[in-house]
Amino acid sequence: MTKANVNFTVHHVCRVEGHGNIVVNAKDGKIEELKWEIPESPRFFESMLRGLDYRDVNFIAPRICGICAVAHATASIEAAEAAFNVKLTEQASLVRELLLDAETITSHVLHYYFLVAPDFFGVGSVIPLASTHTDVVLRALRMKKTANDWADMLCGRKTHPISMVAGGFVKWPEMEQLKWLKEKLEGEYMKDLDASVELFKTLKFPDFTRETEYIALFRPDKYSFIGGAIGSTDCKPIPINDYQKVANEFCVPWSTAKFTRHLRDSYQVGALARFNVNSDKLHPKAKKVAQTFGLKAPCYNPYFISVAQLVETVHAVENSIMILDKLLSKGIKQEKPEVKVKAGRGVGAVEAPRGILFHDYTFDDSGKLIAANIVIPTNENHNSIQHDFEKLLPEIIDKPQDQIKLAMEMLVRAYDPCISCSAHMLEVKFK
Repeated sequence: MTKANVNFTVHHVCRVEGHGNIVVNAKDGKIEELKWEIPESPRFFESMLRGLDYRDVNFIAPRICGICAVAHATASIEAAEAAFNVKLTEQASLVRELLLDAETITSHVLHYYFLVAPDFFGVGSVIPLASTHTDVVLRALRMKKTANDWADMLCGRKTHPISMVAGGFVKWPEMEQLKWLKEKLEGEYMKDLDASVELFKTLKFPDFTRETEYIALFRPDKYSFIGGAIGSTDCKPIPINDYQKVANEFCVPWSTAKFTRHLRDSYQVGALARFNVNSDKLHPKAKKVAQTFGLKAPCYNPYFISVAQLVETVHAVENSIMILDKLLSKGIKQEKPEVKVKAGRGVGAVEAPRGILFHDYTFDDSGKLIAANIVIPTNENHNSIQHDFEKLLPEIIDKPQDQIKLAMEMLVRAYDPCISCSAHMLEVKFK
């Protein structure tokens, strides 16, 4: 049988945030070039933050991303609070967690409905589905809008929060708003989630596995999106302040974004990593949804990231209802944030929708930032995507080129990479 010749460049992968290229060149079945390229220009956010007062840092840092702005704001604020030894009240912690749930949900819904689902329906975007699957698209829009309004209610806008600050919030939600949200989540939202589960049960996900290390925040008492230690499927939990021993960022010549590795050649972060580290602590309905899909830890199929995101959406709704019950039973107090500035270093870590995010700040005694380091989840996943390519391509190299290209694009989209805050159409050039 003739060995395969495969030559193509996907420039840029569509339905992802930003620019990423797939370069494949194989002759007579031998792979000569295989790269996950990131050509984006460096953005230098750490340098932009230097010299700013901590209160300004907390508003500039979230501009890194329009999708994960709440996660960046939370990690940024946590870093300042750690540096200044600020202790949050229970109410502030609960509202912050409720806000992070809102962002997790709106981002996950965007990904599995608008970016991933078109592949399974054989179309290039969600636009054709508006005519052929109107109810599905309306459901997705409805789910996303509720999560956006929820974030707006808690942080003053749908993205780039302005009411969340070091020590708490400058504006607290009203009781009527919390009652509205609880009623919405327990009613219409749960029905839409049930329908979403039924829809995704009908989809056939590619059969591919690559065993790797999975890293996510870990707490013994809950499925953690905020607080705890750095959990790994390969080792005991690691203190958040030691994150650099985990990330181990390095450069490759074909990418302007850094790659990372820990105990293996690569590691993965995000929904599937969180599931693999914390699945035993999912809320009851989320556990049942995972069982419905046959999703068990450890799962080594990156295409199942979307399924893990759907499970997390159910979990986040359950978690938010529990938080709302606590807030409504105790009532909202008009607390004022208290921060006493001093020189120091602090590290904030939260689970952004795409994975564990680190903000590392050092302040002088006036509260001005003098050093910063930020590790983005997608940077942690670039190396995992590259190694997935290296295992996947030999397994499918005898398939038609269009099928190979689609499988590799779908793999990238499965990771939901946030390369930058833009999206581009697909352009393919064959060599």
